[in-house]
Amino acid sequence: MRHTLTPGDDSLHGHFSPDFPPVLTIDPGDTVTYRTLDCWWSAGPYPGGPNRDRPRVAQHRPDHGHALIGPVAVRGARAGQTLAVRIDAVVPGSWGTTVAGGWPSGFNQRYGVQDQPVVHAWALDPVTMTGRNQHGHTIALRPFMGVLGMPPAEPGLHSTIPPRPWGGNLDCRDLTAGSTLLLPIPVDDALFSVGDGHAAQGDGEVGGTAIECPMDEVTLTFDVRDDFPVTGPVARTPDAWLTLGVGASLDDATFTALNSMLTLMQRLHGLSRADAVALASIAVDMRVTQIVNQSVGAHAVLRDDAVRWPDADSVGVRR
Repeated sequence: MRHTLTPGDDSLHGHFSPDFPPVLTIDPGDTVTYRTLDCWWSAGPYPGGPNRDRPRVAQHRPDHGHALIGPVAVRGARAGQTLAVRIDAVVPGSWGTTVAGGWPSGFNQRYGVQDQPVVHAWALDPVTMTGRNQHGHTIALRPFMGVLGMPPAEPGLHSTIPPRPWGGNLDCRDLTAGSTLLLPIPVDDALFSVGDGHAAQGDGEVGGTAIECPMDEVTLTFDVRDDFPVTGPVARTPDAWLTLGVGASLDDATFTALNSMLTLMQRLHGLSRADAVALASIAVDMRVTQIVNQSVGAHAVLRDDAVRWPDADSVGVRR
């Protein structure tokens, strides 16, 4: 069955919480098409100036984080199972914004731009998949959702800013259309939310923002799996497996991502742990996901063409 969610009083929220009632309940296998705001709850394009002066929709509150849509309950989902989120389509709106400098943070201090705010206003063309800012810089679009996830099990309100093992503000630029994200379910019914559209972003999201934009269409198909346990985010892209790690430091995030990748390689190919480490040292690429969300992120990438496996059929497990 197909469902539609648009921004409104019931569907918009600025925190994760297991206490929020679902705005929609679906069955495994159902598809939901969303329309989303940009991360800042903007009421329309923003040409520049102090970010606090940005026009915002009426649902915004000062304590809100990213503008999220949901939560969606998945009937029969139980804590400890795996939620599979297939990303079928991500279509950006016609405008976006990048903000850099001008606020106190560890990275802005190191860059020397705490007192040098800039705003790049982007005109986006979802047909040619290009964006152009007011300075005439043109970039290729590669749209994805920065926030895809579920709340911690602890009651109360939880910030949308740090990523967690159950997803959230992952900001992984590889989670484009055609990918499937696998997440451990922390609470019964899953209570999944999405938001924070990015028209384009580099690995690391080093300035703190991407091209933050509303999305005209985000289409996701949900499933619940008992046969593929995960302890953190794992993704299947059209040509690779990804495992994501988050932590207080890049060392922590890197080893979390690698630990997950080694377990995945053992599961898919029947390897010993030591053999997985040996092959990972040759075939797995480590990348910085983001360094700007309180908890930082790294991801390990195993491309399909990196190793010719004797059990080649095993890479075709249900995704």
